[in-house]
Amino acid sequence: MTKIIAVTMGDPAGIGPEIIIKSLTEGKLSGAPIVVVGCVQTLRRIMAMNIAPFAQLRVIDSPAMAEFSPGTINIIDEPLAAPEELQVGVVQAQAGDLAYRCIKRATELALAGEVKAIATAPLNKEALHLAGHHYPGHTEMLAHLTDTKDYAMVLYTGQLKVIHITTHISMRKFLDTLNQPRIETVIRVADNFLRRVGYSQPRIAVAGVNPHAGENGLFGDEEIRIVGPAVEAMKARGINVTGPCPPDTVFMQCHEGMYDIVVAMYHDQGHIPLKLLGFYDGVNITAGLPFIRTSADHGTAFDIAWTGKAKSESMATSIELAMQIARE
Repeated sequence: MTKIIAVTMGDPAGIGPEIIIKSLTEGKLSGAPIVVVGCVQTLRRIMAMNIAPFAQLRVIDSPAMAEFSPGTINIIDEPLAAPEELQVGVVQAQAGDLAYRCIKRATELALAGEVKAIATAPLNKEALHLAGHHYPGHTEMLAHLTDTKDYAMVLYTGQLKVIHITTHISMRKFLDTLNQPRIETVIRVADNFLRRVGYSQPRIAVAGVNPHAGENGLFGDEEIRIVGPAVEAMKARGINVTGPCPPDTVFMQCHEGMYDIVVAMYHDQGHIPLKLLGFYDGVNITAGLPFIRTSADHGTAFDIAWTGKAKSESMATSIELAMQIARE
């Protein structure tokens, strides 16, 4: 049986539709077992701008109806409320609502077994909120739609892999809410995730919170009170985990092969080194869901939307990774 991947459009006013078209009509993904969930009229508007002029859209009602051939994009139509009123590069409620509905539809297909994995194009959080969908991002939305309690964001490249304790919250909230059970959960999710993608003996490093991981309490005591006990508890359960490690060196150590993944404490601690090393080919993965979900690791780029300038490498890599993991 063909293992089909669903690709969601993301915010139609951003670069999502364009990078999807490029990804599915250029290179090795052309003709691959992929269905797009998105607005047909939006894709047609972009294709009319001479982006992938030889591509063909095939509108289907379900993944089972898809036929895969080079240059053909199978799409399940999830229409905009008023496609003729879509403003390119502008935050707007109907675009945020479409992004939500595409995710919801793809999630239903994955839970029903009609697709094996989901790859998502970027959405805009402000537009999402304008539409009444109050989620910090894809990760939390997917967790809610699948009733998943233990999950975490993974940033994934061939050079470096990072999993996060927290993501889209302020530094103050992070410091006020950091706790041992959450760290233990993310270490366990990281171990399960790496095993799922082919690591038989995962090596996990946990970054500290403070400079030099606190220097034994000199620069803060979170490592002593919270992080260290969590690491020791998971070691006792048989997981190969090290930490808390100085944050200024542990990412380079992972990059050089000492570890397979780093547990980052907060958003920018993990995102900055990952994006420095893999800005164009980094993939965002939600670990812990009942299915694989990958995403391009960048935003909607409203400033270059629908201009033909958007690079599709990260989107294509996210789809390829979803296909690779789905086969395992």
